[in-house]
Amino acid sequence: MTRILYRATEVAEKLDVGLTTAKALIRSGELRSIKIGRARRVPADVLHAYVQRLDAEQNGDDSVAPRLGIA
Repeated sequence: MTRILYRATEVAEKLDVGLTTAKALIRSGELRSIKIGRARRVPADVLHAYVQRLDAEQNGDDSVAPRLGIA
């Protein structure tokens, strides 16, 4: 079964950043999250969209993310 939601620790691992950075991205709204009870989770598609957005901003419209299989 494919994962659809990730904890902050898993987001940090997937993005290869520290936990503090992952939590800051979530807190700032740069990474959209949902609340389930008291827990915050980031949908998998949000991670993909975030990487694509960064790639487009930094490298223009000729995005490499789809070619890397991230999208």
